[in-house]
Amino acid sequence: MKAQIISIGDELLIGQTINTNASFIGEQVTNSQVHVAKVSVVGDEEEEILAEFALALASHDLVLVTGGLGPTHDDITKAAVCKFYNCGLVNNAEVLADVQARFQRLGRPVTKVNEEQALVPEVATVIRNIKGTAPGYWIEKDGKVMVVMPGVPFEMKAMVINFIVPRLLEMTKNAATFTRKTTLLTTGIPESTLFEKLGDMDTLLQGAKMAFLPSPMGVKLRITVTDKDHESAGARLTEIEQKIRSIAGRYIYGKNEEDLAEVVGRLLHERGLCMAAAESCTGGHIANRLTNFSGSSEYFERGVVCYSNASKVELLNVDEDTLSEFGAVSAEVAKQMADGIRAISGSDYGLSITGILGPTGGSAEKPIGTVFIGLSDASVTRAIKIQLGDDRMLNKERASQAALAMLRRAILGIPLDA
Repeated sequence: MKAQIISIGDELLIGQTINTNASFIGEQVTNSQVHVAKVSVVGDEEEEILAEFALALASHDLVLVTGGLGPTHDDITKAAVCKFYNCGLVNNAEVLADVQARFQRLGRPVTKVNEEQALVPEVATVIRNIKGTAPGYWIEKDGKVMVVMPGVPFEMKAMVINFIVPRLLEMTKNAATFTRKTTLLTTGIPESTLFEKLGDMDTLLQGAKMAFLPSPMGVKLRITVTDKDHESAGARLTEIEQKIRSIAGRYIYGKNEEDLAEVVGRLLHERGLCMAAAESCTGGHIANRLTNFSGSSEYFERGVVCYSNASKVELLNVDEDTLSEFGAVSAEVAKQMADGIRAISGSDYGLSITGILGPTGGSAEKPIGTVFIGLSDASVTRAIKIQLGDDRMLNKERASQAALAMLRRAILGIPLDA
């Protein structure tokens, strides 16, 4: 089944809103044995929308549309759908009940414009909106399917997961071939080095496909296998993954949508360990990432932001002479920060970070992007140096990723210099 995704909204064209909807839909329907061949964006102009509908359905089996279903004057997608299919609107009692129940829960009166969201194209099967008021539409005609959803991401995602994906899986269950994908997440190794380490791609993949997807946080390896059925594709996918892990496993921290902080937290939890973080240049970003996940209180004892030299001395017992001799951005201070946070928290691991994130503050000896990460446990205290660029916010992300990667390696017993 060949598909196109259409995102509607002037805010997408002018860059005011990032089009995350298309990426989510693309991923979800691809996993439902649908081939996404095209993604397009059109503004809030009826003629443009109608023209894109016609082009999309002429060359695709499935068209997935988001945006423009709200109650205000600039939401014109519903009218465009009716004009395209030459149909009228009908009142849907189920949608009206959903809207009324939602406003009752919120303690607000239902306005006429909200009630009008229960008016739906008569050719459509309604997709209920459990997160908002505007319903979605599933329309089948002449062997083609158009799915129309709200542009609000969390409303759209609920429809995709609860209604659209199950329906697509049912439609594609008898396909002649079956495609499965997985993405391995690496960090701490450049794309070119990883490519060379994996060796000959033809030998490794044996007809499967693999894409290298670099980002500031690391390199993703997306593996795609097509075979005669679900089980055969899965077996080949597992075989390729195991080969890759045997070569580059120390750099692979997770799969698909996992976050490194989540992985580190799980490792700590499984081993009954806890950690604490002392942050200077990252300003609490490591602590923020670790506490984004439920249950983090079981393994994250505390986080301290010690930005000034005085705070390093007062809170972590960093030696003033060490600060004077080596400077706050140094391996020596990073080690003392790690020791200090572990001592005051009683944690198994003390993680520290200090650096110059820019765009000012660098020197010839310590240029912008110089970062030291310290790690202390019961047996040893270590520090590593990394050199980043001159983008402050990007450096904050990359530095926190490097610190969490260092902790992951220590937990697993992987040498830090390997």
